[in-house]
Amino acid sequence: MGTLEKVVVVDFGGQYTQLIARRIRELNVFCEIMPYTVSLEKLVEAGPSALIFSGSSASVYDPSAPRCDKGFYELGIPILGICYGMQLMAENLGGEVMRARNREYGQTFVTVQGKSMLLEGVEERFAAWMSHGDQIVTVPSGFKIIATSENSSISAMADEKRKLFGLQFHPEVVHTPPGQQILRNFLYHICGLSGDWTIENFIEGCIAEIREKVGKGGRAVCGLSGGIDSAVAAVLVHRAIGQRLTCIFVDHGLLRKGEKEQVVRTFRNKFQIDLVVVDAGEEFLARLRGVIDPEEKRKIIGNHFIRVFEREADKIGGIEYLVQGTLYPDIIESRTAAGSVIKSHHNVGGLPDDMKLSLIEPLKYLFKDEVRGVAQELGLPEEIVWRHPFPGPGLAVRILGEVTPEKVKILQEADEIIIEEIKKAGLYREIWQAFAVLPNILSVGVKGDCRTYAHTIVLRAVTSQDAMTADWYRMPYNVLERISNRLVNEIPQVNRFVYDMTTKPPATIEWE
Repeated sequence: MGTLEKVVVVDFGGQYTQLIARRIRELNVFCEIMPYTVSLEKLVEAGPSALIFSGSSASVYDPSAPRCDKGFYELGIPILGICYGMQLMAENLGGEVMRARNREYGQTFVTVQGKSMLLEGVEERFAAWMSHGDQIVTVPSGFKIIATSENSSISAMADEKRKLFGLQFHPEVVHTPPGQQILRNFLYHICGLSGDWTIENFIEGCIAEIREKVGKGGRAVCGLSGGIDSAVAAVLVHRAIGQRLTCIFVDHGLLRKGEKEQVVRTFRNKFQIDLVVVDAGEEFLARLRGVIDPEEKRKIIGNHFIRVFEREADKIGGIEYLVQGTLYPDIIESRTAAGSVIKSHHNVGGLPDDMKLSLIEPLKYLFKDEVRGVAQELGLPEEIVWRHPFPGPGLAVRILGEVTPEKVKILQEADEIIIEEIKKAGLYREIWQAFAVLPNILSVGVKGDCRTYAHTIVLRAVTSQDAMTADWYRMPYNVLERISNRLVNEIPQVNRFVYDMTTKPPATIEWE
């Protein structure tokens, strides 16, 4: 991101890697995640001011344990190892790591030993979150022990001369109360960073990068979906290149009720952005006929989405770039080298290899809450800023099994009823995402003394900060009751309503 200060989190497959990045950004320092397999050359090219080694479920003494290039230690920049990252640092630099006699999981009390830059301002004894079965028994030469746990195990170490530090506990989780202070000490006191990662700086740098990439004569198209991600991407690119941007709204027949009308109203009337509306619902539904597998659905939609764009771009002529609202969690979930692929996102997982247009992804380094901050700074209307996220493949991934026009209509009606009632109850902004799911389940019911065999509607409502983790929303019973009554009374094909009470993980937010 231009000349912004940057911290790179080296990901060894830890469950909290993304949370580390979030905490660093909360301290106004830009952070990027790279896999442990990243080469020394590529890391140097990224120009980090500091490195943070993440945790991992592995043990450093296993032959197959994830390891990074030892040249990282010779870069002369500060490094903070967390959990496995600390153990790897110790083992790499001559310390000794072995299986712990007393494993530490959950909250443990840690006692500070002496003075250190890393733990400056932290209480002498504090609670910390542990999750490890190995321990460091001997620190490398040049290091000193700066904290121990109740089990007398080494909880933190420091080589202040070389600016190498390790924490056995996780400062990034809320269960370690002084965690953010410790990260602040590392970033500001040890690394000497100033904290220049702000919304204003992001917008300014982003616009400059887009102008440089597109050049003075380049033209771009942007896919509008009605959601905040594509909306912010469109406004940013429009700020950068003006009328050389044409927005294309593809109605793939899988949208929320009234979505097309809202997009036209917002972007043509408010922002005066050139907008082309394409009615391609029949094309998409035809390609989805008989398709059941969710990954196949996503890739079919992603692939054809690009084809429709290319077709429309050819009609416009002279288009070289495609703008997408890809976010950082999309990239993490689809491309991480240290973990498994959770699902293919339409923005990153379904693109054809022979795509003719070059991508512009101005939001690819942002988490969702950061995008909302950018949207507010850009002056987007509240109905877009606070609109719940909607997947690119649309209702196709909320309809389990084959997608049909009838199922789409049922789900559109159900979704509208749910959102209306949530808004009436004043709960919309409390909830990260709420939507209806059609699970392809038919069950027996009774309506007007007649037997029915009809569809079930599932309500999924979650709270989250960035969609990497999510908790189910504790919906008031009276709201659930109103939703249930309206669904079964107003939609003839529905006779049952259920509520999804599952966190992420183990579930994902979307059902497919």
